[in-house]
Amino acid sequence: MLVIAYYFPPLGLSGVQRTLKFVKYLPSFGWKPTVLTVEPRAYFAHDSTLLYDLDSSGIEIIRTPSLDPLHVFRKKGTVPMPNEATYKFLTLLNQAVFIPDSKVGWKRYALRKGTELLSNGSFHAMFATAPPYTDLLIARDLKKRFNIPMVLDYRDAWLANPLHRYITPFHRAIHRRMEDSVLREADAVVTINRTIKELILTRYRHLTYNDITIIPQGYDADDFAHVTPRRSSRMRITYSGTFYHNRTPRYMIEAVRRFLDKVPEAADKSELCFVGQFRDENLSFLRKHRLEENVVVTGYLPHTEAVAYLAGSDVLWMMLGGDKGDEMISTGKLFEYLGARKPILGCVPPGEARTIIEESGAGFITDPTDVDEIAKTLEHLFSLYQRNALPRPREDFVQQFERKTLTGHLAYVLSTLLSIGDETGGAVQKKSPAAWNDKKEPDDAEI
Repeated sequence: MLVIAYYFPPLGLSGVQRTLKFVKYLPSFGWKPTVLTVEPRAYFAHDSTLLYDLDSSGIEIIRTPSLDPLHVFRKKGTVPMPNEATYKFLTLLNQAVFIPDSKVGWKRYALRKGTELLSNGSFHAMFATAPPYTDLLIARDLKKRFNIPMVLDYRDAWLANPLHRYITPFHRAIHRRMEDSVLREADAVVTINRTIKELILTRYRHLTYNDITIIPQGYDADDFAHVTPRRSSRMRITYSGTFYHNRTPRYMIEAVRRFLDKVPEAADKSELCFVGQFRDENLSFLRKHRLEENVVVTGYLPHTEAVAYLAGSDVLWMMLGGDKGDEMISTGKLFEYLGARKPILGCVPPGEARTIIEESGAGFITDPTDVDEIAKTLEHLFSLYQRNALPRPREDFVQQFERKTLTGHLAYVLSTLLSIGDETGGAVQKKSPAAWNDKKEPDDAEI
């Protein structure tokens, strides 16, 4: 199987985890992936240790050049993330200039290499994951030429992505035509949650309920089995990941200050830990609220070390800003939080993330921006901590998100496509099993 993924180790951050773990476990289900990705380049984070997952698997990783904006900084390695204002400006600029995204400069190199691989090798399927949406365009063009089954993986929505701004109606119309064109070529579509599935079905009426399979984000049990938890003598509340867009630590920082002012004895017994990149402006905000003694900032860590912090924490914190579109977000970090078997403080709006946290059996929910509510919840968590009464997520709920199990669902989708092709004399039909589809999902007529 040919896997098309711009984001792949040694690039770091959350976008690489899902594809990496699929590639790791697909051989257990009779599929041998070949990964088509970019050459190492400048990026906000790198983690070469992620490739250890593939050391003994014999997985071939094919890397090509790419003339995208990061190519300019190819010799700089890891580059610092700009401040929030600069980051937003650069993102908007990229979205205005590059269609469908700033990785479109990879397309011609990937098509050339993909054509060579499919011409010379024996590939039974393609799997392309987005964002970047350029990955889907590459798969579409290869599908048109070689007519092998193509599965598209939506880690985020495309047209409805809350992080994308369409500068003009013309830009939006081009994106819609592009998305429609790749979906018409797809033999199966995978999404991370029900909300994204319903958005696609509502917009593109040629698709049916069974064309789209939900395979959520997950956690790898192996990651937790081989780490020594990084514990603290104090109640540690940990956030793992990067703050960007409308996600900010500022409401939590203000809430911690109020909590400590109200419960002074907690000052020596609690701490807030940030695992990941942390901008200078947020460090200044910490100092302004006199929290230097109650905050740990690790910076970006290799994934195994980040997992060790999750495993050693007492409470794990997730934050979403509450803007339009945040209801469809269910980030990979949330499922690693579940894998750590820790209670989750979710400062999140109604939507996919809140539902998962509530159903875990160990969730504490607040409005994302309500500082008083967050402070009261911190006080409650501290009380539970002192009594050794912090809850754990339900084990049956957690286990369904294990990466190997989820990869089994993907393998089933792929195998079903091949069996349909065999039954019809080689012509693959546009139909896939709903391996993960929630029984509560509506019929097509209801969407």
